[in-house]
Amino acid sequence: MAQIIDHIPTEQSESILCCYVNATSKMQIVRITNIRDWYFERVVFPGQRLMFEAPPQAQLEIHTGMMASAILSDTISCARLAVDPEENAPWEQQIAANPQAEQATAVTAGS
Repeated sequence: MAQIIDHIPTEQSESILCCYVNATSKMQIVRITNIRDWYFERVVFPGQRLMFEAPPQAQLEIHTGMMASAILSDTISCARLAVDPEENAPWEQQIAANPQAEQATAVTAGS
């Protein structure tokens, strides 16, 4: 299940499950800034998979870490990052049964 710390605003009637993988060798900061009254920002390490819920119109900004700064390197529509929760149900059940499997999957995804 996606971890929700900053709940989506109540005026957003729907949300989608999204997945972003940092396929680079650099640390990234991802942000959603185009949804009013909602703050979403996470650090994504190289090879890490981030699953989150967002409104379909949200735009994920990818900031790549450099020495003492971060450069906006891409903006991706969350609708393009959407995953089918039913297709991922076996994966989530496997993670629930074996938390170490998520770490192995994240490392494999970055290879």
